[in-house]
Amino acid sequence: MDAAAWLGVALLAGGIWFAVDSLRARETATAAARERCRSRELQFLDGTVALASVRLVRSTGTLSLRRVYQFDFAHNGVSRHRGQVVMRGQTIERLILDPAERDT
Repeated sequence: MDAAAWLGVALLAGGIWFAVDSLRARETATAAARERCRSRELQFLDGTVALASVRLVRSTGTLSLRRVYQFDFAHNGVSRHRGQVVMRGQTIERLILDPAERDT
């Protein structure tokens, strides 16, 4: 195989890794948001989280992906509020229900 073929294989493998990693992170974020809403007797609206941003960050000397997910919830079923799950890799950094807590 020549260099172009190896590059193609590496890009394909990287794309597959990114897709699988992103699905796992989204599942973790959705489960965390659902549980937080349940524990506070809030309605977790739409049943999922939506990706708001992805970026590379350096933490303890290593590079990792920071993903910010947003979700909607309601206190009384009428007014929608926006929550946020911030993940570094597969770890939840913050789960925010109060807009005053946001800093990203």
